[in-house]
Amino acid sequence: MLTVVTFSGMLAACGGETQPLQYGAAPELPPPERGFLPDMVIAKPAEWGEQLPTVPDGYTISAIATGLKIPRQTLVLPNGDILVAEGKGGSAPSLKPKDVIAGYIKAQGNSPVQGGDRLTLLRDAQGDGVYESTVFADNLNAPYGLALVDGNLYVANQDALVRFDYQPGQTKASGPPETVTALPSEINHHWTKALAASADGEYLYVGIGSNSNITERGMTAEADRAMVWRVNARSGEHKPYATGLRNPTALTIQPDTGQLWSVVNERDEIGPNLVPDYLTAVQEGGFYGWPYSYWGQNVDERVRPQDPDKVASAIKPDYSLGAHVAALGVDFSNEAMGAQFADGVFVGEHGSWNRPEPSGYKVVFVPFSDGRPAGPPVDFVSGFRDSDGTTRGRPVGVTVDPAGALIVADDLSNTIWRITPLTAGQPPA
Repeated sequence: MLTVVTFSGMLAACGGETQPLQYGAAPELPPPERGFLPDMVIAKPAEWGEQLPTVPDGYTISAIATGLKIPRQTLVLPNGDILVAEGKGGSAPSLKPKDVIAGYIKAQGNSPVQGGDRLTLLRDAQGDGVYESTVFADNLNAPYGLALVDGNLYVANQDALVRFDYQPGQTKASGPPETVTALPSEINHHWTKALAASADGEYLYVGIGSNSNITERGMTAEADRAMVWRVNARSGEHKPYATGLRNPTALTIQPDTGQLWSVVNERDEIGPNLVPDYLTAVQEGGFYGWPYSYWGQNVDERVRPQDPDKVASAIKPDYSLGAHVAALGVDFSNEAMGAQFADGVFVGEHGSWNRPEPSGYKVVFVPFSDGRPAGPPVDFVSGFRDSDGTTRGRPVGVTVDPAGALIVADDLSNTIWRITPLTAGQPPA
């Protein structure tokens, strides 16, 4: 059943007609709309039952793990095992009555399951598509980002980057992790810590979200926030790599070039079509606008004091995904995923809560050409949310298995999905 909460009129909500979603390098940006609260469309969760998400012709999807405890991100290990980070973090207090109202309503569209604070390992021992699960490590603190480098398994908890020793085929951690470096964790309005390793394994990149929508807690609370850190994998020494990224929720390295890319969740409360969440190459030393401006030099008038010099230096992102899609996963594809989806990235879109016409709730494929995004996104996994508002799943992390599969974490139904191209003579699932 669809729950529609409209704060127009009495609460001076955002109004106006909904504009088309904006995709690509030059999205059309409407004027900002201000109000006490936006129209909120929250779907009541429902069970999958016998239904499955929708995938393109020539592909099949199966649930390889269910009953998890808020799966967020996954990592395919060299032997084909899959690690799943499960957790739910954050401890930010509400600032205003509207935050209490919005928080309560948004929670209705999320899983009520308590986060596992663990890593679960999935193994297809018989090679028949049936995965067994074991707990690889527990007693973690809202783990999210994962990376494997030279026999070291790195996990980005909400408060620290930690390291486990890893041996091929290992099903359980041999001991507690070693802390590589502490991560900003006070308040944790945006608690997720995305993670990727450089192509040579020397550095780790950590995405750290802001502590507010647009600095409502003051700039002191934003120290070391809204940026990507570069961390020396051995020593833990770190520095800002790029700044002005409101919430860089997932990171990935482009094959062949070694370029770092991110999906970023932009700011709220200036209308259903502002500001587009985006996919971008992350430039070392680059500034991407938050909080002073968005999509380059579009000034956010709510922020005081302003900083014209920072606005002038703000880099436009590479590719708009559309407003409020809540992109939480990204990974580059390969030829094993089929010719149509060989060159580009998959993006997991968790879905909006603040649009009268919901956006996201799917996995899209953004095609690339000559190393850059090229063309509109293509729905790759959809059907998480029905036209009547019934919602059975919300995709988060996406990981491409080099053997030819896309792994999708769904933190509403607490499921891991596996999508593969059909081979000749293979029946659909």
